[in-house]
Amino acid sequence: MISLHTSPADLPGEGDAGGMNVVERMQADALAQLGHRVEFLTRRTHPDVPEVSELSPGVTLRQITAGPVEVVAKSAVSDHIDAFAAQLEHLDGYDLVHSQHWMSGMAALGWAQRMGVPHVQSYHSLAVPLGRTLAEGEPAETEERVAGEKLLAQASDLVVAISRAEATTVLERCDADPDRVVVVPPGVDLELFHPPAGDITDADPPTGGGLGRGYVVFAARLQPLKAPDLAIAAMAGLPRDRRPHLVLVGGVSPDFLRYRAEVERVVAEHRLQDWVSFRGPQSRQQLAELFRGARALLVPSWSETFGLVALEAAASGTPVVANDAGGLREAVIDGVTGLLVSSRDPADWARAVDRVLSPGERGPMSVAAREHAERFTPELAGQLLVEAYERVLS
Repeated sequence: MISLHTSPADLPGEGDAGGMNVVERMQADALAQLGHRVEFLTRRTHPDVPEVSELSPGVTLRQITAGPVEVVAKSAVSDHIDAFAAQLEHLDGYDLVHSQHWMSGMAALGWAQRMGVPHVQSYHSLAVPLGRTLAEGEPAETEERVAGEKLLAQASDLVVAISRAEATTVLERCDADPDRVVVVPPGVDLELFHPPAGDITDADPPTGGGLGRGYVVFAARLQPLKAPDLAIAAMAGLPRDRRPHLVLVGGVSPDFLRYRAEVERVVAEHRLQDWVSFRGPQSRQQLAELFRGARALLVPSWSETFGLVALEAAASGTPVVANDAGGLREAVIDGVTGLLVSSRDPADWARAVDRVLSPGERGPMSVAAREHAERFTPELAGQLLVEAYERVLS
C-alpha cells in the first residue's frame, strides 16, 4: 500500500492525517488477520525514524526518502512524486500495489506495471472540477491533479471506492470503466467505539470548565472544507438553556496554519468563548471516550467521500448531524441515526441540532445509530478487499 503524503502511523486530525489514515490501517490489519502480508510505503518526514518498522502483526511501514526529510504542506508534496517514484524502482517482490490518494498512484502506477503486478487505486477525495466555483470552501485544484486522477481511473486495474457516492464521482469525472470500480465500505472498531453504560444527557464538557448542557463534538482538521465556522454559528443559534458545549477536535495542517486564528475569531464574534473548547488531535482511545460522552457529532463539511467519524460516532450510540452530501448519505440514515441538513444556513443547523438533542429523538436515534454501525465491520471490509484483489490477480 502506497501512502505518499501522510503516514498511516500519523495521528488522525494532526497535520494532513485524517479518515484515510484510519481506513488504510484498518484495511491492512484486516488483510493481515486473513493471513496476508502488507507493507506500507510512505515518504520519510523525520530523520530519526527507522527505515522499516512493524505497525501490527503482518503489517510493516517502510520510509522512503524523497525530497526534504521534513513535513511539508500537502500542496507541496506533489513536487516530490517523481523522487518517490524513482526510489520505488529499487523495490520488488510484491504481488499487488494499492495506492491511497492520487499522488501515491502517480508515483506507483508505472512501477507496478514494470513489475507486472496489478495496480489498485483508491482516492479518498477527488479534485473539484476545474472551472467550478470555489464558494464551497474547497481550495483551487491543479490541472496536474485533475489529469492525474483521470489517468489513474483509466490505467489502473481496479479502483476501490469507499462509498457508492465516491464510485459515482469516479465514473462521472474520470470516465472510468464501470467494470473496474468496486465499493469497499470502511469498517469501524466496534469494541473501541461503543455506547456508554448509562445516560449521558447532562455529561459535563471534558474541558475542565465552560458553559453548556452536555456537549457536542466537531472532529476534523481545522480547515475551510470541514466548516467548523458553521458548527460554531449553529451553536450560537440555540437558546442558552438548550445550548450544549461545543468541543472542537483536530489540529491544523501545514496548508492552513493561520486558520485556527480565524476559527477563534468566529467564536469571539458569536461571544461563545465560554461555550467552545479546542482539544487538538486526539488518540483513537481519547476520541472514543469523547464520542461516548457526547450528545451529538456535527459534520458540516462541504463534502466527504464517506465521513468515517460519523460511523464511529454512530457506533458509540451518538447521533450525527451532517451535511446532506456525498458519502455522508451512507454514513447517516436521515431521521433514523441522525439528521442530514441540505442547507448551509446556521439557523437550519441549529434547528437540526436542537431536534436531535431532544429527549424524544435522541434515545431512539442512539439505538438505531449503533445498529447501523454494526453493519460495517473490519472483517467484512477485509473480505471484500481480498475479493477485489483476487479478481485482478486472476
